[in-house]
Amino acid sequence: MWISKTGVQAQDEKLQAIANNLANANTVGFKRDRVVFEDLFYSIEQQPGTQRADNNTLAPSGVQLGNGVHMVGTQKVFSQGSLQTTGNQLDVAVMGNGFLSVRQPNGETAYTRAGQLQVDANGILVNAHGLPLIPQITIPANATSLTIAEDGVVSATLAGNTTASQLGQLTLTSFINPTGLLALGENLFAETPSSGTPTDGKPGDAQWGKLKQGTLEGSNVQVVEEMVDMIAAQRTYEMNTKVLSAADNMLQYLSQAAR
Repeated sequence: MWISKTGVQAQDEKLQAIANNLANANTVGFKRDRVVFEDLFYSIEQQPGTQRADNNTLAPSGVQLGNGVHMVGTQKVFSQGSLQTTGNQLDVAVMGNGFLSVRQPNGETAYTRAGQLQVDANGILVNAHGLPLIPQITIPANATSLTIAEDGVVSATLAGNTTASQLGQLTLTSFINPTGLLALGENLFAETPSSGTPTDGKPGDAQWGKLKQGTLEGSNVQVVEEMVDMIAAQRTYEMNTKVLSAADNMLQYLSQAAR
């Protein structure tokens, strides 16, 4: 009963991850979660290779009884999401492994793949939650058009001018283990000891990728795959509940027989 209880709990946790993936199927820059399981400790009644007392031979496999399953962690899958053309000059997609850096209200740096950029009341380039990009770039009030090049150079054509003026340089940040980043919600991630230290670089290099203006990176959730995983999780949940029911019936039979 306790073994099947761990199975029920594991499938419930997997279903929660699948539900979150499906809920964010249309979230810009979202990366799907994958649940990682491991088997629990084993009750060793006979070690493999021990000498058998009956015929002086070695036990080829021993007796090892498992005690269930355990969720060891969840992983963010940082595969590239599909690109969606918007035509908005403030939309930018990261094509590669890099992250845009933003400064949080507490002064700490967060990282995002969502490129829905905007301009605040002071002309500062910010993300959808109003957090300024790092490095900070200010757009003049008389700018008539804005260009974000693949190498991160931000230029604008000012009223009365025919040539574009360079306003700043966007950088991208990479991590040796992006799966180790802490998901903060709001499309933001934070550095952890598992992710490694951030490495900043200029877009266009293979390590960081490049930027594409007028597009957004969609979620990398594959709805059909998630639906199949959901069906499999549901059936596994049902089978574990059947084991619970069978064990309960066996205990009920024993209790009635003992009367």
